[in-house]
Amino acid sequence: MLDRSGAVMVRDSDPSTAGAGFRPARFGLAFPGTAGSVRGALTTVRSALRGMGVPQETCGIVEIVLAEVLNNIVEHAYAGNAAGFVELDLERREGALAFEMRDWGHPMPGSAAPDGQPKDLEVPIPDLPEGGFGWHLIRSLTLDLSYDRTGSANVLRFLVPLNGVATLQ
Repeated sequence: MLDRSGAVMVRDSDPSTAGAGFRPARFGLAFPGTAGSVRGALTTVRSALRGMGVPQETCGIVEIVLAEVLNNIVEHAYAGNAAGFVELDLERREGALAFEMRDWGHPMPGSAAPDGQPKDLEVPIPDLPEGGFGWHLIRSLTLDLSYDRTGSANVLRFLVPLNGVATLQ
């Protein structure tokens, strides 16, 4: 169900076509691992979350987390390669949204997700880090984050609490 032209393809359930009162519990999509497709995917997920009745605060947290994860896939997993595809599966569970992200790019260094330690900001201005904040943000806003390399695929799983509160890891 992939549109090789670069369009975001919704899989499983499409909340925009659901009848009145229908609240899907699952949602999935596949899209090319490009910056433009990531923007489209974030818009599609935002719409799906509204269709699932997810609180606005949680929608904002999901968008931040997904933007960081997906930008890492584009910039690192597919670095030096023609962009591959990304699959995103979402399930609404009791108290949390469960995500599974899959790509076929380079594996994470050391076969593990970065630990996401906060950066030292108590340094002279010229020495302030330009990046490296993403994994700290991801880990701070999610629960039960795990990474596996399954065959040629990177698989990242995590939960986002529906009440918008995650415990710092």
